[in-house]
Amino acid sequence: MEPCKNVDVLRSGLRILVDQQIWKIERVFTLQAVMKSIGKDAPISLKKKLEMKALRELHRFSVLNSQRMFEALAAMDHRSDVLLDECSKMVIGNINGCPLKILINILQSCRDLRYRNLYLFKGIADYVATTFDVWKLRQVLFVLILFENLAFRHTDLMDLFMKKVVDERGFLNMKSIVSILHVYASLNHLHGGPAREFLDAMGAALTGYLHHISSENLLNAVCSFCLMNHFPLAPINQLLQKDIIDDLLMSDKKERNVYKLQILAACLKLDDVPCHKAVDLVLPSLPPAPLYPNAKVAEVLSSLLGEGYFLENVQLPHNHHIDFEIRMDSNRSEVLPLSDANVVTSATDIQRVAVLCVPRSTYCLDLTHPRGFLAMKMRHLKVMGFHVILVNNWEMEKLEMKEAVTFLKSQIYSTENPPTADVNFQSTC
Repeated sequence: MEPCKNVDVLRSGLRILVDQQIWKIERVFTLQAVMKSIGKDAPISLKKKLEMKALRELHRFSVLNSQRMFEALAAMDHRSDVLLDECSKMVIGNINGCPLKILINILQSCRDLRYRNLYLFKGIADYVATTFDVWKLRQVLFVLILFENLAFRHTDLMDLFMKKVVDERGFLNMKSIVSILHVYASLNHLHGGPAREFLDAMGAALTGYLHHISSENLLNAVCSFCLMNHFPLAPINQLLQKDIIDDLLMSDKKERNVYKLQILAACLKLDDVPCHKAVDLVLPSLPPAPLYPNAKVAEVLSSLLGEGYFLENVQLPHNHHIDFEIRMDSNRSEVLPLSDANVVTSATDIQRVAVLCVPRSTYCLDLTHPRGFLAMKMRHLKVMGFHVILVNNWEMEKLEMKEAVTFLKSQIYSTENPPTADVNFQSTC
C-alpha cells in the first residue's frame, strides 16, 4: 500500500496486534507475511521478537520458507545473519530447478540488507553458469548487475557471458551496453584473448548507438572503457566534442560528471592512447577528497624508517593521491632520506614507492582481486614510475606493532635485495 495517513494508522494497529500475538503465530508463511507488512520503521524491539520467533521455527522451514525469508527480512529492513546463514544453506542445498526469478529476489534482498555470503553467491553463480543456455541473456545480465552491487566476481559466469556477447551481439541495446561495461569495469574482469574480442565487440556496439545516446550514458560507457584500459576512437571523439562537455558540466550531476571526465583525462595522458595524447580537457576543480587518517601506518613507518624518510598524503598529477611515498635506490635495498633523494639528478637512480592504504570496498568480495578504480590507479602509478604497495586497512588494524613493522618491512624491501642500512631498523629490535 502507498504511504498515507490511513495506511500509517493501520500499520500502527497491526504492530500492536503483532506484538501481543506474535508467539501464537503457528504457520511460517503467516509469520513471513507479518514480517513483510509491519514496515521498515517498525520498532527494533518488534523486529527482534519476529526474528526470535523465526529462529524458533527454523526446524520447520521448507525450501520455499527459506527462499522467502530473505525478502521478508528485507521488507522490514532487519538483517539477521544467523537466520540468513541457515536459509542460505537450505537454498543452495536445494537449488536445482529453482526459478531464476526467486534467485534474483534473494540477491536483491542481500543487496538491500548489505548481507554478504560467499557460499550463497558462489552457489547461485555456479547454478546459473551450469544452466547458462536455459536463460535469456537479459536475465543473466540482471544477475551479473546484482553480483556487481554485491562486489562478487564469478569468473566462470562472467567468461561465459563475455563469450556470448561476442557470439550474439544482436541482443545488445544501449541500456544493456552501458550496464555490461559498468559490471565488467567495476569488477575488473578482463584477462586473456576473449577480453580483447569482448572489448572490441562492445566498442562496435556502442559506436552503433552514438546517434541516440545521451551525454551521461556516453560518459558512463567511456569511463568504463577507460577503467578497462580500452579506448574506442569514435565514442571518445564524440564525448570530447565541446557541446557534449558543456552539457555534462551544466548537468545537475556536474560533480560526478567532472570526476569521470578527470578519469578520462588521466587515462588519455597516462595510458597507451596515441590518438588522443594532445587532448587537454579544461575542467572545473572538485572539492578535495576527504583524507582518512592512517595513524597506524604512519606510526609503523616512523618506527621502521625514522622521520624524514617518507612523505604522507601526497597529491600527484592527474588527480591521483597516495597515502605515503618512500624513495629508495633502484634495487629497493635502501631507503633514501628525502633530503638526499631530492638532490639526485637521474630518475633511474631512484625508485619511488607508493603506499596505498585501502578499505575492503576497493576489492571484490573475496578480498584478493582489486576492483576497477583501484586497478586503474595502480596501473597509472606504475606508469608514473612508482612501485605500489597495498596495505589493507582492516588487516593492519588487527596487527600488533611488531607484526605490522615486519609486514611493511617485507613489502618495502625487495626480496632479491634485502635491506643494507641498519639505521632504518633501530626501533624494531
